Amino acid sequence: MTTVIRQADLIDSVADALQFISYYHPVDFIQALHQAYEREANPAAKDAMAQILINSRMCATGHRPICQDTGIVTVFVTVGMEVQWEADMSLTDMVNEGVRRAYNHPDNVLRASILEDPDGARKNTGDNTPAVIHYNIVPGNTVDVHVAAKGGGSEAKTKFAMLNPSDSVVDWVLEMVPKMGAGWCPPGMLGIGIGGTAEKAMLLAKEALLEPVDIQELQDRGAANRAEALRLELFDKVNRLGIGAQGLGGLTTVLDIKVKDYPTHAANKAVAIIPNCAATRHAHFTLTGEGPALQTPPSLDDWPEVAWEAGDSVRRVNLDTVTREDVASWQPGDTLLLSGKMLTGRDAAHKKMVDMLASGETLPVDMTGRFIYYVGPVDPVRDEVVGPAGPTTATRMDKFTRTMLEQTGLLGMIGKAERGPAAIEAIRDNESVYLMAVGGAAYLVAQAIKSAKVLGFPELGMEAIYEFEVKDMPVTVAVDSRGESVHQTGPQIWKAKIEEGVLTVS
Repeated sequence: MTTVIRQADLIDSVADALQFISYYHPVDFIQALHQAYEREANPAAKDAMAQILINSRMCATGHRPICQDTGIVTVFVTVGMEVQWEADMSLTDMVNEGVRRAYNHPDNVLRASILEDPDGARKNTGDNTPAVIHYNIVPGNTVDVHVAAKGGGSEAKTKFAMLNPSDSVVDWVLEMVPKMGAGWCPPGMLGIGIGGTAEKAMLLAKEALLEPVDIQELQDRGAANRAEALRLELFDKVNRLGIGAQGLGGLTTVLDIKVKDYPTHAANKAVAIIPNCAATRHAHFTLTGEGPALQTPPSLDDWPEVAWEAGDSVRRVNLDTVTREDVASWQPGDTLLLSGKMLTGRDAAHKKMVDMLASGETLPVDMTGRFIYYVGPVDPVRDEVVGPAGPTTATRMDKFTRTMLEQTGLLGMIGKAERGPAAIEAIRDNESVYLMAVGGAAYLVAQAIKSAKVLGFPELGMEAIYEFEVKDMPVTVAVDSRGESVHQTGPQIWKAKIEEGVLTVS
């Protein structure tokens, strides 16, 4: 039986789904994260999960983005062969029009992160199009759509290998996960694709991330095939690595692991890992010819009431008066509440500044004794001074760090996840400091920002240099002035505790 699908219905459904997933976590993810939070023994990791849970509830209530990185849109469209279209646009153009409307919605503007000419001018398209779209044509008379918004930090940690047929997938995954670091914002999910060709393994891994969190159900009933057996084995062994929430060390690194496979050539074993961060944004809808398929809001009763307490050991820091002597007293793992004025700047701003320094030009901002926050905020709406403004992955700034510390007088940096060896050496040599904010708590962080203004490079949009005035912004000392990194010591400590049997991961 033929079904007629109207152009407007697909556009409206895509736009609605993208708005919906920008501020609603899947309920299964929230429940799994809350269980991990209650089980966690590392106070730093528990604190990070508390911030993610509180942020999620705030976003669900305020209808603002969970993360400042509102993602690159990935869409899987399954079209029945009996469908007819009442449309004057191509299917690809319809999907992209839905993306465009969602990201420019005046009540909840989403950050445009997509750059055309990726190895050249890298110019922002302004509306987060085009999406990455995959099509499948099947028997039937409906259109089935999965929409996801994938953050760049987690996508950047994707791993792929063409293993020999006799190689162990488990061994390869356990080798890769520590190398992924914490830039994908654990705890989250890992999608693993096995087989097919190189691109098919990647596609399987991405598709796997659309499935619900159900590892506990699988543990209860047991594996029915090789893919499920791999899920169980990897879930246990990855969590035994002790990487923990935000890479701080702890009992939960993954909330679930998904495995999809496909027949492959006798000479090959393609394997891909794609992590999904703590934003984990995806939705599903089916068009039947009866109008748009709009998402149903969940009940806020499904969100746990979690309180974040600063604790007695917290240090309050005035960024306007902080000195190198103050910084020298900070220890890895210390919780700080920052108040005062900080600068912002990320990839594009850092490249411009380093290029200007190399050519002897004066920077638009004096950075002497100041802190810079690696962030690209969402545009504000209504009475906001800034939209959600969580940290971006700090390792991308590593190659600029020594120059910035030694030629600008910069005192400290704030971002998410670990720093690499070159950055840690520069921090130690210059007696600087690196502070970590929680990835996945962007709206919560934004509540600490009381004013925001652009001081440099306005043409870079969300990558411009801002000055934020903050009040009690929570951060953790991740690399101290002596070069000790909590992202190195934390996982080592908690892996040892798990191996010794002092603690269990599930």
